[in-house]
Formats: sequence, structure tokens, C-alpha cells
Amino acid sequence: MEIANKYILITGASRGIGRAFANICAEDKAHLILVLRQESPELVKELEDKGARSVEVILADLRSFEGVHFVIEQVKGRAIDVLFNNAGILTGGLVEKQSAEDLYKMMQVNLNAVIHLTQGLLPGMIERRRGKIINNSSVSAFMHFPYTAAYSASKAAVAAFTDCLKIELKGTGVSTLLLITPPVKTRLFEEVETLYTKNFQLPNETLSPTKYAEIIREAVLHDLAEVSPSGMTGIGLKVAKYAKPLFDLELNRRFKRS
Repeated sequence: MEIANKYILITGASRGIGRAFANICAEDKAHLILVLRQESPELVKELEDKGARSVEVILADLRSFEGVHFVIEQVKGRAIDVLFNNAGILTGGLVEKQSAEDLYKMMQVNLNAVIHLTQGLLPGMIERRRGKIINNSSVSAFMHFPYTAAYSASKAAVAAFTDCLKIELKGTGVSTLLLITPPVKTRLFEEVETLYTKNFQLPNETLSPTKYAEIIREAVLHDLAEVSPSGMTGIGLKVAKYAKPLFDLELNRRFKRS
């Protein structure tokens, strides 16, 4: 799918991967619809300066059903070409020590909002026989690290949802792109280091948001169904998928419960 002149809705666009992808789409002359929690005139100007055909901001909090429904109502009847479900929340630590409220909010943003927004925008895409749903999962969907139980569960669910959706959409003209995202040097990754490194040694191989956004762009242009990591992270992912006993053995060696 071409990006130029397309209407692209991005959640979690204020920073990290979402912001980097918005910049690349702006350079490709797309129309951008950004879902943010607060106004950001500086971001709008940044994208306009990069060449975006138009930039629209929808203020909404995806941590609630009402917030997601508001986004859908704002774009109802409009020809959205690409939905990038990028917003995410990280939780971590021993399950019994985490806040139940934090876990509910994380599942709402990471999973429920993804399904809700997809459900809301799909009918129009199917009617127009064009569109793409990009869902940001994670290597944690398959590499089940300690301290990430709930987060990994949310990302595994996103991967399963996307996989099922890909088959459901066969012949409709609408496609999916699953991002099995590796460590990307964002603020969320800095939270990973804070939450996990006391008890677990994490891989130190990371990508910049700009580099990962470029990878996503190429996947969109070539209509790929999935983006998987390369390098040592890619090898680790394959081990976790196809040689789980070996992966678990290494996890047990590294992890120290406190």
C-alpha cells in the first residue's frame, strides 16, 4: 500500500515509535490523524513542516471504553486507510505485587482498545475494499520473560487477534500487519530497564524509533503481513518459539526472585 495521500490514524503518536512513524508518513505526504491525551502544537507543526497533507488531533484517553468510543465517533463515516494501533502501557514485577488498577488499565490500552478501534473502523474499510490494520505486539508475546506476565499476556493476545483477523479479512481488500516489536529505545524501554533489571539481565540490543519506523514503512509499502526482529533478538525469538525448553532453561539461569 502506498502512504502518499492516505489517511492514517495513529494511537500513541506523541512519542517513540508512533511519533517516528508519523514523521515518516508526513514525509510521504500522508494525511495524519493523531490520537493524543493532550494537545501538542509542537508535534503538529513538526509534522506539517515535514510535509504532511494535513494533521488532525483527537484528544482521548484510551484507558477507558468511553475514550476509545469517542475516537470512533470522531472518524465515523470517514475514509481511514490505515489504523496503527500503537499505544501501549507497560507493567512489570511479580504479579502478586502489582496494582490491580494498573493491570486493568494496561489491558484496556494494550488489548481492548486495539480490538475496539479495529471493530469500529473495519466496516468502512471493508465497504471501500481497501485498508490496513497495523497492530503493535512485541517479542514478549512469544518470549515470556519473568516480571512481564500481564504485559506478555496482552501482547500475545494482540498477536493472536491479528492472526485471526488476517484470515477473516481474506478477499476483502483489507490487510493486517503484525509488528513483533523488539526492544526499541523509547521511554517505555527505559521503564523496562527500571522494572526488570534488578532481578533479570535483559538483552542490550536495541533499535532507535526512527529506524523501526522505517522498517514499518517498508512493510506497509510491500504489503507484508508481519515484521519480526533480526539479529540476536531474532534468534532468541526463534528459540522461544521452536525450542522453548532451552529458552526456559536460560531464563531460570538469569532470573533471581527477591
